[in-house]
Amino acid sequence: MTSPGPDGTPAGPDGLVVTQASPDDWAVVTGWAADEGWNPGLSDIASFFAQDPAGFFVGRIDGEPVSAISVVTYGADYAFLGFYLVRPGLRGRGYGLATWKAALAHAGDRTVGLDGVVAQQDNYRRSGFELAHRTVRFGGVVPPGDQPPGVRPARPADHPAIIAYDGACTPADRPAFLASWLTAPGHRTFVRDAGDGRPAGYAVLRPARDALRVGPLFADTPDDARALFAALAAEADGRTLAIDVPESNAPAVALVEKLGLAPSFETARMYTGPVRPFALERVHGVTTLELG
Repeated sequence: MTSPGPDGTPAGPDGLVVTQASPDDWAVVTGWAADEGWNPGLSDIASFFAQDPAGFFVGRIDGEPVSAISVVTYGADYAFLGFYLVRPGLRGRGYGLATWKAALAHAGDRTVGLDGVVAQQDNYRRSGFELAHRTVRFGGVVPPGDQPPGVRPARPADHPAIIAYDGACTPADRPAFLASWLTAPGHRTFVRDAGDGRPAGYAVLRPARDALRVGPLFADTPDDARALFAALAAEADGRTLAIDVPESNAPAVALVEKLGLAPSFETARMYTGPVRPFALERVHGVTTLELG
């Protein structure tokens, strides 16, 4: 039996009311993600909301958050689903599915992508998602070495070229997200110079709950990726790194294995339909598992 929420929003099982979330709500949800071992970044929330502030949802029972999901839109054709969570002890009651259904409408007729944990992949297939590739998280300590030539910290003047480069490596342009991501507190962005005034790749390192997160690591060639990773290792200065690598990019997997990083878990990149062509061979590390 259901009843309307206080604002007229249709309620789900046991009076669950799904509404848009605020950044304060999302700080709570990020804590849930940390409890799941997802290692969220410490400054992620502002950049996530910069992309689509209407794309975050929580389900509440008697005003208390019990479920969450994000469905963030990128332009007219693409959206990304993440943070699909229900509090432990409250699972199996239909709260997650009700929150999913309420939030997914925000995507409209866009193709939706997600990075699904193994336990949920069959459910996602039943919801119309198809496997594109698997993504594996690798982690460990990379001893710092010499700063490689041709790699330097990004400057504000580099941002337009980085945003253009990023658009060739992703299913949608995301300038609003990157305007925040490249300069968020604690984030360190490095660019690889191609020698003709354009980047041959870029990478971002950010602080997180457990290990420093690498993402994205986009590069023209494995050598460019290796040079960027050397800069990240120097910046990390002996701290543990974590990077999410598309399994279909064999040179990217070979790079992190050669550096001594070990796999810890996997997800599956899945889509509900076609996405625009992009250079997956340049994707040596995805930006985030939460927003793509």
